[in-house]
Amino acid sequence: MGRKPLDIEKIVMDLVMTDDAAVKKSLAKKIQDIAYKKGVYSSSIHELYMARGKGECAGFTVPAINLRSLTYDLARAIFRVAKRNNAGAFIFEIAKSEMGYTAQSPIEFVSVILGAAVKENFTGPVFIQGDHIQVNHKKYLENAEKEIEGLKALIQEAVASGFYNIDIDSSTLVDLSKNSIKKQQFLNYEVCAKLTQFIRQIQPKGVEVSVGGEIGEVGSKNSTPEDLRAFMEGYHQRLRKGRAGISKISIQTGTSHGGVVLPDGSIAQVKLDFETLKSLSKIAKEEFGMAGAVQHGASTLPSEAFGKFPECDAAEVHLATEFQNMIYESAHFPQDLKSRIYEWLKVNAASERKEGETDEQFFYKTRKKALGPFKKEIMGLSSDTRDKIAHEIEQKFEYLFKQLGAVNNKEIVDAKITLKRVIIRKRDDDTAMVEHDGEGAD
Repeated sequence: MGRKPLDIEKIVMDLVMTDDAAVKKSLAKKIQDIAYKKGVYSSSIHELYMARGKGECAGFTVPAINLRSLTYDLARAIFRVAKRNNAGAFIFEIAKSEMGYTAQSPIEFVSVILGAAVKENFTGPVFIQGDHIQVNHKKYLENAEKEIEGLKALIQEAVASGFYNIDIDSSTLVDLSKNSIKKQQFLNYEVCAKLTQFIRQIQPKGVEVSVGGEIGEVGSKNSTPEDLRAFMEGYHQRLRKGRAGISKISIQTGTSHGGVVLPDGSIAQVKLDFETLKSLSKIAKEEFGMAGAVQHGASTLPSEAFGKFPECDAAEVHLATEFQNMIYESAHFPQDLKSRIYEWLKVNAASERKEGETDEQFFYKTRKKALGPFKKEIMGLSSDTRDKIAHEIEQKFEYLFKQLGAVNNKEIVDAKITLKRVIIRKRDDDTAMVEHDGEGAD
């Protein structure tokens, strides 16, 4: 008798649906073992970004896509787009806040992405990123040590799960009331350096985790060359000699997360400062050897804006809300489920409703918070329904990859990225340690 065909989708669905932490961990290990045997490796994009900083590759902007819902189905769509377009440089990411309200732990997120790669017969490096590992300003002022320890615990969990790309966001600590730019950026670069040091201490042997920093909080004032230089000078002074630093820098150019919602539910047009993006990307590369600047809050920009990012030599662009919107607004998304979600929001997100806010504004702003409580129902939709929604969004992925020039770069990615199998072992104190056991597929 022949061996029963592998049903990777069933394993992924079982992992997503279970609430048993031990079962989830066991299924995650099974998926990751299968992925390694199929030549799929969770990897760091650090080496590629360092090569970009040296001018060894250019002409494309890396899409970093936050998957808040239907993660398996949308990841499959992204891998299909990548295979059709010979693309290798693209990132799957989830922010600290998103892990909470979408009910996707690091181990689940990594395993679902790798399972999607196996399903689509994708091989090579897969870049999974912790987006906005963000310092809470209020909590930091109340108890800085406790806030930093909490972030370290999350980073430790993420890296042990297979996140080899971490974006530190300590820009919340920038204090514009200070009388010099160096003083304004002081806590930002101090905390970023401290967390970089921690990442270097816990990263798997042979893997240089890609670390990003941020100088301008999204939605606040636009970043300047002076901000960038002040941050980098202070950052390097505090980074231990010989340690690899950040490989990219996130800046503010006029966008906001999720866009600005008008009373009728439409999104206000944003005037993005491409000159700032271009000049800071140039400084980041030429003066500090980084890949360039990173643009956040971009998914709700007009379609014609995306072709400008590679023209400005932006290293990376973060895309999230538009894909969530497309799920909710799809003709294939069950209206009864959407209605129940909105009724749930009226009760459970009532405190977030502002005076004078329309229903359209309220639901647009809060509906991301329902993705965790309704995760099982959304993932429990028929495979036909999920496929139809994913294929609609796949067309958007295809458009964005092409606009960003993120095509025909798999060869340079494969040449620059070292594949390593990382094994998670348990210490006696019940914490995880990670190491690698050589290069290439098993």
